[in-house]
Amino acid sequence: MNDWPEARSDNNRGSRYGRGSGSAQPESARVMRQVRRGQAAPAGQAGYGGVPQQPSYVDGSGHGGFDSGYNTGQVYGSPAGGGPGGGGPGGGEGAYGPQRPAPDWRRRIKWTAITVVTVLVVTTVGTYFWADSKLNREVDLSKVIERPEKGEGTNYLIVGSDSREGLSDEDKKKLRTGSAEGKRTDSVMILHTGDNGPTLISLPRDSNVEIPSFKGSESGKTYPGTGRQVKLNAAYAEDGPELLVRTVEFNTGLHIDHYVEIGFAGFANIVDAVGGVEMDIPRDIKDTKSGADFRKGKQTLNGEEALAFVRTRYALPGSDLDRTKNQQKFLSALAGQVATPGTVLNPFKLYPTMGAGLDSLIVDEDMGLFDLADMFWSMKGVTGGEGTSMNMPLAGSTGGNLLWDKAKVKQLVSQLNKDEKVTVKGN
Repeated sequence: MNDWPEARSDNNRGSRYGRGSGSAQPESARVMRQVRRGQAAPAGQAGYGGVPQQPSYVDGSGHGGFDSGYNTGQVYGSPAGGGPGGGGPGGGEGAYGPQRPAPDWRRRIKWTAITVVTVLVVTTVGTYFWADSKLNREVDLSKVIERPEKGEGTNYLIVGSDSREGLSDEDKKKLRTGSAEGKRTDSVMILHTGDNGPTLISLPRDSNVEIPSFKGSESGKTYPGTGRQVKLNAAYAEDGPELLVRTVEFNTGLHIDHYVEIGFAGFANIVDAVGGVEMDIPRDIKDTKSGADFRKGKQTLNGEEALAFVRTRYALPGSDLDRTKNQQKFLSALAGQVATPGTVLNPFKLYPTMGAGLDSLIVDEDMGLFDLADMFWSMKGVTGGEGTSMNMPLAGSTGGNLLWDKAKVKQLVSQLNKDEKVTVKGN
């Protein structure tokens, strides 16, 4: 009995097993479709987007089938094999676009070096003009008359004044400077630089000197010399830096090339800006007038302590002479601290130090930054043992004024003028 609907007999269904055949015999094995690959298209003549001719599918009977392109393992729009414009593994360009060229390290290093050098040059030039503009060129050495002939090397007259300018009442009390009007010399030194190392000579402010004829710095009037014998610091008090230079030159016969002055406030500010200065204090010092209170040994002094140290006078056995020696030691140590790589190469220290120093220094009109640098490096050399430090040779005193040993002073000045090695010993 035929259970299939009408017009659909078992015979009409054929003998294909798996398609509803009612036959007990399985159908023959099915033939899998085969891939027939055609000849690849010439380069540049492939289809749209560079797609080569795709393979077609055929079954066992030779009938073609639909080609999806899936079995080729390719992405449409890219030719197989990584040809021109392709993205295959063997192609000259990456699968996601053109490959980036290898970095040219020589070129990169070259331009990096040029950039660094340019920045350094611009920074250096800018710093130079900034620093140069801050120098207070207030002393006119052209007003000094009857000057000695210039010798070899360079001579700086370095003056520490007791100027209170820039100090508040609180600062004056803290630094124990008092409130005296005007300003006087607290220390006077001559620094000679040349081929035989630097020489730093202290001129005690109580030195007995003669005030020569001079031209008034303000009036321009010439005042003839009368042979007046005074203490050295009186020259500065009478008519300022120009008369001090004139007096030093007249009494020594040494030509002064540059003048440098610093007051109390500037001195303390420089010391603080550089982070303090290490000193080896030779003995316990306690001075109620200067505020000094130190124990013997190495210690780092801040601005307030440093000012007390260099001003201490009455607590020292040699009074003014010992004080000048302390001043020499400290100024040399300060110069050495300023000139260290830790200060010069550190902008966070260099610029504050330069700012504090340049704001407070008073120099002559011809003083330049290179002259100032030469002075600091030479003072550092004194500390490092490359030079000599001494007091002016003395021969006694009269009426509280210290008398210079004229014979030794003459020999000392001769050696300095000829830039010879100094053999004279001071006090």
